[in-house]
Amino acid sequence: MHADPVSPSARGPWRWVPTLYFAQGMPYVVVMTLSVIMYKNLAISNTDIALYTSWLYLPWVLKPLWSPLVEMLGTKRLWIVTLQFAVGAALAMVALTLPMERAFQMSLAVLWLMAFASASHDIAADGFYLLALEKHEQAAFVGVRSTFYRVANIGGQGGLVWLAGELHDRGDSWVLAWQGVMAVLAGGFMLLAAWHLWRLPRPSVDVPLPRDQREPGTFFRIFAAFFRKPGLAVTLGFLLLYRFPEAQLLKLATPFLLDSLDKGGLALTNKEVGLAYGTVGLIALTLGGLLGGWIISRVGLKKALWPLVLAMHVPNVVFLAMAYAHPGSLAVISAALAVEQFGYGLGFTAYLMYMVLVAEGAHKTAHYAICTGFMALGMMLPGMWSGWLQDHLGYPHFFAWVLIATVPSLVMTALIRIPENFGRKDPAA
Repeated sequence: MHADPVSPSARGPWRWVPTLYFAQGMPYVVVMTLSVIMYKNLAISNTDIALYTSWLYLPWVLKPLWSPLVEMLGTKRLWIVTLQFAVGAALAMVALTLPMERAFQMSLAVLWLMAFASASHDIAADGFYLLALEKHEQAAFVGVRSTFYRVANIGGQGGLVWLAGELHDRGDSWVLAWQGVMAVLAGGFMLLAAWHLWRLPRPSVDVPLPRDQREPGTFFRIFAAFFRKPGLAVTLGFLLLYRFPEAQLLKLATPFLLDSLDKGGLALTNKEVGLAYGTVGLIALTLGGLLGGWIISRVGLKKALWPLVLAMHVPNVVFLAMAYAHPGSLAVISAALAVEQFGYGLGFTAYLMYMVLVAEGAHKTAHYAICTGFMALGMMLPGMWSGWLQDHLGYPHFFAWVLIATVPSLVMTALIRIPENFGRKDPAA
């Protein structure tokens, strides 16, 4: 399948790929991170915050169950724009619920709706990416999309939390402060939706199924076709275990940076974490993601796989080194985090490109969504026990365990099969 040859936007993915994946990442960080901080500021108990916000993750795990509907009904472009307007409206509704008497319950209900809209948007966005770009473009931009998804995460966890604190410091109540943040987000999302309504290409292959193929049986056939793919057990093992070390490290990286020295942490301030992890780390992540996509487009995924896998996992050793050495220099810590984030940016491009390979076929939108559901499950389950594990082991032993936890990922990498030159740009193109 090929992108629409007459679409100027299809020839300029820089016009829409970064903003599309920024739009994909922002609702996720609102639901999974900002909501926790917001409810903490609003004096909700830790028990209620942990219990109810954890359930908000579920739509991203379950989204494969309704992914065939996106395949069957409407164009991916229409789904994207419609759902972005819906997310913007939901953010505005969160702002409106905060001053109300049952603000916690009502805002949670709206966040639930937003989580389902965002998960559905992910399905359409990923499917559109596969339809609108040629294979070598998909490889070249796989690092761009992962980078801008992470930019949304860093911007949400850094800039928006800072904005709420700044508004509160100027005299606003926490309710008014978070209303302001949600209003800014709502307006920003409406602008993103309008931009994509104008700038997204219109690939000729982005069409719904014919009406005579939309019976209920089609839904189950699309879903079942994924589980008939050859080598499925190895595929699922790779999707679940490739990020097994990262899933645990990610939950404890920031607490390690912030915890006091007597607790084994590095005792950084919020501003220092923002500089080291959110600025230096983000630049390194961006460079790693762009380089990883370029490497795959030049030599293909098969040749690039092992160097990229090792680049992702080996740099985790910097956390073990810092846990033992406790460097007091922010420059040293920033350099160590830059190495780790650069490797992560490189290695994650291989994972994304493998999902593109698995999704190949007539129902790539739905099948890619199923892959991302297993990816989410592979992040959720190890992350759930990582805090408990660190409490019992301490930071040095925990980070040593993270290095040991790379073994399942390496084993599954050895078992997968990649076609020759998959993802490589045709020299004649």
